[in-house]
Amino acid sequence: MTTSEFDGPAPDGKSLTKLEENMAELERLNARLVSVLSRKKPAPPALEGPSPMLYAKAAAAYMEEWATNPARLIEHQTQYWGKAMAHFAAAQAQLARGLLTPPEDETPPDRRFTNPLWQTNPYFNFIKQQFLINAEAVRKAISDMEGLDERERKRLFYFGEQIIDMFSPTNFLATNPDALTRALETDGQSLVDGLKNLIADLEANDGDLVVSLSDKNAFKVGGNLATTPGEVVFRNRMFELIQYAPTTEKVHKTPLIIFPPWINKFYILDLKAQNSLIKWIVDQGFTLFVVSWVNPGPEYSDVGMADYIEEGYLTAIAQAREICGVKKVNVVGYCIAGTTLSLTLSLMKQRGDKSINAATFFTTLTDFSDQGEVGVFLDNDFVDGIEAEVNARGVLRSYFMSRTFSFLRSNDLLYAPAIRNYMLGQTPPAFDLLYWNGDGTNLPAKMAVEYLRGLCQANRFATDGFDLAGTTLHLSEVDVPLCAIACETDHIAPWMASYAGIQQMGSAEKMFILSGSGHIAGIVNPPSKVKYGHWTNPDLTLSAADWKAGAEAHEGSWWPLWGNWLAQRSGPMVEAREPGDSRHPPLAPAPGTYVTSVPES
Repeated sequence: MTTSEFDGPAPDGKSLTKLEENMAELERLNARLVSVLSRKKPAPPALEGPSPMLYAKAAAAYMEEWATNPARLIEHQTQYWGKAMAHFAAAQAQLARGLLTPPEDETPPDRRFTNPLWQTNPYFNFIKQQFLINAEAVRKAISDMEGLDERERKRLFYFGEQIIDMFSPTNFLATNPDALTRALETDGQSLVDGLKNLIADLEANDGDLVVSLSDKNAFKVGGNLATTPGEVVFRNRMFELIQYAPTTEKVHKTPLIIFPPWINKFYILDLKAQNSLIKWIVDQGFTLFVVSWVNPGPEYSDVGMADYIEEGYLTAIAQAREICGVKKVNVVGYCIAGTTLSLTLSLMKQRGDKSINAATFFTTLTDFSDQGEVGVFLDNDFVDGIEAEVNARGVLRSYFMSRTFSFLRSNDLLYAPAIRNYMLGQTPPAFDLLYWNGDGTNLPAKMAVEYLRGLCQANRFATDGFDLAGTTLHLSEVDVPLCAIACETDHIAPWMASYAGIQQMGSAEKMFILSGSGHIAGIVNPPSKVKYGHWTNPDLTLSAADWKAGAEAHEGSWWPLWGNWLAQRSGPMVEAREPGDSRHPPLAPAPGTYVTSVPES
């Protein structure tokens, strides 16, 4: 390798002047950076990482192993030292022979190290190989450690992986060839632009760092997102009820209500016409209502799960029945809204309320014995911290929710975008899904604690019963005809756990569909793309593994299969209904006002 391979042509006088100007601009921006960082609100230490007790247990287990089985630990150390020294010696040998090339590299492929310089430049290759050797040693030390239960080991492995990812050489300017090359090519302008991007993100969040995943100026909810025509036909403090305008002359008599999660906003189901589940449902001849939940501020601190059921689900059901003049409706619950829908159905069963004809669950957990990857954040150290935070502020701020889910995919949702935005100085892409991902919501204090303690931690709904609304609710009391869709690689609601919950429901008529892909892409999967397939198996008495082994594979989206299932349970065709009626005049065009409101924090 020659210097021209990295440095390029020698800079001329104009370039040097530009470089000096940019270095001066960096100094000015640093003062602005210090100012915005001073506005950062202190975060509870319990939400910044796991309890020190986890590391103390790991240290105690390590020391115990030193005492009882030193040979094994010495073997680990000598293996690590041997690899590190052999790598160093090989690199030195290349230099001693006058070869400016790296030694043999047998490290596995890694998306972070795609720049050719990681393979051809001895400096960058040495750093990359040593990092991967270090990472392998950390993983092996954790996996072989005795004296920890499996939950502790899983958490330690997860947080160990976070530390490994944080120290990747790609995350630092001096060891990132992409960032260094771009800085030289732009005479430092990329560093100036990157610092401006960093400051803009900090200023937008009062000193908290929330990495922009998408160009915020490229989208507008109600402009080029969430554009399916409809009207808000009801509003209370909990939600706006949107009824969508028909696109067919006839519609099924039984209307459909979608309850989206209030952890996020409903327009994930209506990003654009090409992948809008909302538009697709309307085009199939269904009268569709969608709940748009309020984004709560501190004044909602006393709102709990019972309020979401009474003032949310039951109220929306009553309003849709009245507008359409029907006795029964069909319902959909997505993620946490599916969990709460199952609670609602149990309560309705106890009350003798037969307003629900059939229910659909999207990526829904009702049995939390398997908490999925999110489980690393559901021990008392984090939940105690969340409880203290919400008691002080009245809400769990969207910042913490966004950060938690980002850390589940830290390389994709934190470090890669941070490198692009701050080190390369690039504008985030115009990506509608990532724009939605960054448009988070708060959670009321009481509701957050009830959900985390009673459902996620104690798993009461699937075991002893969940106390709510003056009664005890049981999963087995869900007995309406149902269809459940889970996603094969869902890291939030593992499909096997979703399947286990559906098995325990009391319905005589059940259908379970396993979609390809994950929590979002597996649901927002329009037939036109023929992108992810799905699996079906009518025998829900099998274990999850046996169900999958015997399932029939289908190409493309599950939407048409579900649409046929729903049509068979939606009654005869009637004249299409325009939104609202004399008692429910339109209050605002879709997507409504709650979806864009910003509460006080």
